[in-house]
Amino acid sequence: MAAEDLEWERSKISNQDLNMMKKLGLMKKEDAIRFPSEESYPNPPMEYRVSFVDHLIRGLSAPIHDFLRGLLFVYGIQLHQLTPNSILHISIFITLCECFLGIPPNWALWKRIFLLRRNASRNATYNIGGVVICVRTDVDYFDVKFPDSVQGWRKKWLYIHEESANSVEHNIIPFDGNAKIQRRRSWDAEASEEEKKATEALMSRIRQLQNTRGKELSGVQITAYFLRIRVQPLQARKNPLWTYAGGNDANRLSSDLSAKDLEKLIRRISRLNKKDPIPSSCRVEPYSSTNPLPENHPTMASLPPLPEDGEVEEQAIVAEDNQGSSLYESEVAGSHKSAASHEKEVESEASESTQSLPPAVSPKNKRKRDDAEASGTSKPEETVPSHPESAYDPYLGTLISSDDEEVLPTVDVATRTKKLTEANERANTLAQQLEHSEKARKKAELDATEARAEADKAKTDAAGVEDLRKRLHTAETSLSDHMAAQSAREEAILKRLRTQSRRFVARTAQEFQLEEPANDPLLDALSFLEVHGSEAREGIDQAKAGLSRLFPYFFPKKEEPATFLDLAKSFNSSEDLGLKMRQENMKVAVESTVALVADSQQTIDWMKVGDTNQIEQSRWRSLIKAAKPNTKKILAYLGIKPPSTPSSSRPEV
Repeated sequence: MAAEDLEWERSKISNQDLNMMKKLGLMKKEDAIRFPSEESYPNPPMEYRVSFVDHLIRGLSAPIHDFLRGLLFVYGIQLHQLTPNSILHISIFITLCECFLGIPPNWALWKRIFLLRRNASRNATYNIGGVVICVRTDVDYFDVKFPDSVQGWRKKWLYIHEESANSVEHNIIPFDGNAKIQRRRSWDAEASEEEKKATEALMSRIRQLQNTRGKELSGVQITAYFLRIRVQPLQARKNPLWTYAGGNDANRLSSDLSAKDLEKLIRRISRLNKKDPIPSSCRVEPYSSTNPLPENHPTMASLPPLPEDGEVEEQAIVAEDNQGSSLYESEVAGSHKSAASHEKEVESEASESTQSLPPAVSPKNKRKRDDAEASGTSKPEETVPSHPESAYDPYLGTLISSDDEEVLPTVDVATRTKKLTEANERANTLAQQLEHSEKARKKAELDATEARAEADKAKTDAAGVEDLRKRLHTAETSLSDHMAAQSAREEAILKRLRTQSRRFVARTAQEFQLEEPANDPLLDALSFLEVHGSEAREGIDQAKAGLSRLFPYFFPKKEEPATFLDLAKSFNSSEDLGLKMRQENMKVAVESTVALVADSQQTIDWMKVGDTNQIEQSRWRSLIKAAKPNTKKILAYLGIKPPSTPSSSRPEV
């Protein structure tokens, strides 16, 4: 039984995977995803295709992007035959083109960077994840930091709804589990000279994004970006990513992930461990609605040939399945035969950061390579190179039979001597180039030292600017607080004025009219206060004059206070000033009477006079009544003018 027949088994999707897909918005539509029930072999419903959880969390969603659909058609493969890291490669490429190059995904640029290889172990050939997308060995591309293994991804298969807005021919081909992977010329398709010339500026821009000091862009940053903005790169979208409009963008599948969920997802699909920091943003600002494309920016549209465009020559099959370079998985032999045979199934994909791709072998060398692999050696023995006229060209339209015998060249001593001379000349040339390179290296080191000094100076200047910015911010905050306090004070004054206005009406029975209150409320408030202030000042002046006249009578031996407040406090004492004054007057009257009696030279027993307890009240009153006729004479003698009306004061002792 072939290895392909043993790969499929009952799907095992955990609750953790379901929760992650819900948070990513992949299950937002009711019919977007269907899960297998008890079947151990895919049987997708009509308009559904077979995919995997690890495909979806790496940017895949239905309907499929035209660029991915074109890749499947040109390479002659199905969706389930791509590994998770290959899906991530395509997602990163589309995000790179749309967000950082400002163009749609470009087929010519893709051919300059990537090629396709078979993904197989040393003991079996797989159908699930049987091909892997690799970076060409001569291309300097982003360090994506793929994980060395993706555990058990083949067991987590499901069905996605491949809807189409146009017609069925725009969909990817239906699932065919029996279709074998056959290597095609399109796997090694290279860009033409015209395409290389057209995309040279894009390649220069990619190198600039990778190597600009302080603004280096990495594959992990690109991955984190499309996961953070919640747009699936491999989904057919109405608008490209360079028009991304933030949280209200129509292409977003869900709201922002929490920092914990985003970090967990990035570590799951990359090789970052717990000690490696997760990039919070890209060092290069991507194109979006807030950072639009420059004017007259070229679009450079270039898509792979699609089914509606007809067959292309690059789809021609090169040879049998074991033809060409294969990349081996590091799984235990037989780990795909059953679900219980190996609990932790792992898939080690080929990537440009971990393995170098061997060159594709020609049909003429196929037999010798098969013999070497059959003998148990890890690589075939070196063979004598064939004649230049019979060298294999993978881009020829005709196939060369693998049964043709190889013709060995005749040994020519003169030719070898000539080659040795040429080699010596090349060695001398290389030595001179090395000397020039050493001089260039020293100059580069000097330039680097000067650049570091300039960078340090720029950092110092930046720190000063930052300090000024902070001080400006503090001043602006202080001014804002002062203006807010002033506004609150004015509002309080106006409130008090409204209250005072009501009191003014109650007291004066007239409305106080402010002059143009809408123009200057504070000035009108001062005018209103001035009116009340005049009344208050007039009342205070009159009160002070009255109290000043009364002060000598109540406080004959004291000096009048200088301020009205102290004067008022003198009259606001705890004792009764009127009673005190009458008692003083009574004392003066008694003393004056005693003086008159003494002046009359009459003999009086003053001891008896002072003994008031022996005087009866009735007798005392009769004596006072008898003395009243002489009161006026006594007061006139003392210089006091009596009032016209009798006093109503109560008699005091």
